[in-house]
Amino acid sequence: MSALPLFRQAVRPEWIDYNGHMSEAFYVLVFGHATDEMMDGVGLGPGYRESTGCSLYTVEAHVRYLREVGEGAPLTLRTRVLGVDAKKLRFAHEMYAGEPEAEDAELVATSELFALHVGADGSVPFPAEVRERLASLVEEPPGWAGRAIGPVPRVA
Repeated sequence: MSALPLFRQAVRPEWIDYNGHMSEAFYVLVFGHATDEMMDGVGLGPGYRESTGCSLYTVEAHVRYLREVGEGAPLTLRTRVLGVDAKKLRFAHEMYAGEPEAEDAELVATSELFALHVGADGSVPFPAEVRERLASLVEEPPGWAGRAIGPVPRVA
């Protein structure tokens, strides 16, 4: 199976905060759009949701803000499927300023997510063809995935 398509988005003027860079909420918004793109790519898009009443529900997310980006910056997001079972999906997005394969590409943020496939009565199994498509995309997690926020040192 082919990999998921890249998601592209330029930083909009209204996303810029008082420091002159993209506000943290908009990193999450762009990651959300990349999740929608991934869902479309594996058969969980709007038509699926309308016909089945099922969708993905994000249970946990971990965002790392690595670099500031300014207005108009071209963002490219790569999505990785890290694991899937009957009802659960673990995946990650890598946000680059520019194209990920370019020599000058800069990783500006990452997001690791855990989601459940849900319907009206709670979590439900993925359809076999969706689960198989997701399973065909599973890759080794990048080194940054699976981390937790460490404890804050005490101030004496």
